[in-house]
This record gives sequence, structure tokens and C-alpha cells, in this order.
Amino acid sequence: MAHYVIMGCGRVGVTLAHTLEDSGHSVAVIDQDDRAFRRLRRTFGGRKVTGIGFDRDTMRQAGIEEAYAFAAVSSGDNSNILATRVARETFHVPHVVARIYDPGRAEIYQRLGIPTVAAVRWSADQVLRRILPEAGIAGDFRDASGKLVLTEVGLSPEWLGQPLSAIERAVPVRVAYVTRFGEGLLPNASTSYQEGDTVHVMMSLEDSDEVSRVLAAAPGKEGL
Repeated sequence: MAHYVIMGCGRVGVTLAHTLEDSGHSVAVIDQDDRAFRRLRRTFGGRKVTGIGFDRDTMRQAGIEEAYAFAAVSSGDNSNILATRVARETFHVPHVVARIYDPGRAEIYQRLGIPTVAAVRWSADQVLRRILPEAGIAGDFRDASGKLVLTEVGLSPEWLGQPLSAIERAVPVRVAYVTRFGEGLLPNASTSYQEGDTVHVMMSLEDSDEVSRVLAAAPGKEGL
């Protein structure tokens, strides 16, 4: 069991708090407005701390000094960034993340080493995945800049039996993991592509057309 501190008791904060508590972890939620805690279920057993999320005393009341992770998901970009920096730089919390509404700012903070979730970009990507025919390339994850994507790739049946490392030699991707028989598998040097496998790769979005073209052909024959 680990301890988690969440700043912001809106819909996202409440969902995180309930999910983490259901998983057996201890949770503290910080919000400036004590009325926000009404969103939590009656059986919520975590701490409810009223105060400014980036205030050090408030964070201490929430147990930040023993926290495994800190998530700033309030409605204010500046507050989320400031609180995340305090958690990481003052209290040395090992895992921190800030929700940012402005995609441009999210990219800047990501480059500064502050983990962010660009709420607007993420929401747009999720919608596009469901309404665009080519939605599959939107992937399961994008970095804050939108340039890197973690996604499934389709392979020609002629890749069966080939080592997954051959994919990385053929196209500019990194094989992240394979779904095999419904379970995730981290590949090693001897892992080969088997029938029924779903291969997930990390790649640059600008390379998506080339990757799709090469992997749709037999190994070594993509240029034919």
C-alpha cells in the first residue's frame, strides 16, 4: 500500500481518489473549497485537507512527506505546475504529474522535465480516435508535444516467426510491448512475432505512413 496526494477535488480528482482507494492505497485530497469534498462518496476513508495545494503546510497535512505520488489536477494550470514543482523539489516525491489545459504550455513544461497531461490535447485525441477512419494511428498515448505516439501496428502475415528486433531494423520504431493471449508481454532479444500477437510500438507521428507501408509487406520486400 502506498500513499497518494491529489490536489483538486473535481471530477478527475474524485475519480483518482476512489480508484486508488479501491486498489488498497491511502489517499489525501486537497482543495481550497471544502464544499468540493461533497463529491467524494460517503465511504471515502482518505484525508480531506482544505487549503492551497502548493502551500507547504497544507501539503504536509496531506502527508506529502510520505507520499509515493502527487497529482495536481485542479482547474488552474499555474497552480498545478507550482504544486507539482513543490512536491518534487521540496518534498522529493518520486512520482508527480500535473494536468495542463494549454497544450503549448504543457509542451514547455514537459521539456523542463515536469510530467504533464495536456487535457485539451488528450481529449481531442480520444474523440478523433472514435470518429476518424484512420483513428488507429492516433495511438494509445502521445507525448506532450504530440510528436511521439505509442500505437498498435499491423504486420503482414509474412512477418510471422520473425524476431521483433527485425521490425526495429526495418522501420524507425521501438517495440514497446506485445499483447499475446490477452496479456502484455515485454519482448526480449529472442521474442518472435506469433499469430494473434498485437505489436505496440513507439514512433514519430511523421513516420507513420512509412511504417505502415513497410510492415504491410513481407520482410525485406517493402520496396517492391
